[in-house]
Amino acid sequence: MAQKAQKTQAARNSATLNRTHLISLGVYFFFILLRTLFFTRRLLPFLMFAAPAMFIEFWFERIGRPTYTETANGKELKRAGEDLEAKGLTEWMWDVLYWTWGCTVLAALLGNRAWWLYAGVPLYSGYLAFTTYSGMRQGFAGPSGGNGGESGGASGGQSKRQAKMEKRGGPRVQYRQ
Repeated sequence: MAQKAQKTQAARNSATLNRTHLISLGVYFFFILLRTLFFTRRLLPFLMFAAPAMFIEFWFERIGRPTYTETANGKELKRAGEDLEAKGLTEWMWDVLYWTWGCTVLAALLGNRAWWLYAGVPLYSGYLAFTTYSGMRQGFAGPSGGNGGESGGASGGQSKRQAKMEKRGGPRVQYRQ
């Protein structure tokens, strides 16, 4: 069972990509069907807002689809593809893709004003950037967290555990200077 982890990731990536393409096809077909048969929806906003999702799908296909080589024993895994469940940018791209699908369905059902919900993407991106920046700023403050050398509210450079032990009357710890 050589490369079991890579084979598992390749199977998971293939299934995820196939499911993503089917859902995307269904959502876009639903929009086009309702637009043509029942309502008059503008096509330009659909094309503008679906373009990032289509680019993201193309990107996932490019980096995540496993590749195989033909050998005498049959197909052999050449590359498993990148992990499509990774944190960070990949996770954000999945969020944009899901949000686009939701906005597309709502625009098909409720009308062209539903495209204004797509403004949530830059707002969400700004929120993520702010929380990332805040976390980095706290990380650069050092282990004290920027609160003047006190560690977690304990006084005198003690850890919380040592402060609790002294408060209970347990063995006192003496520090050398």
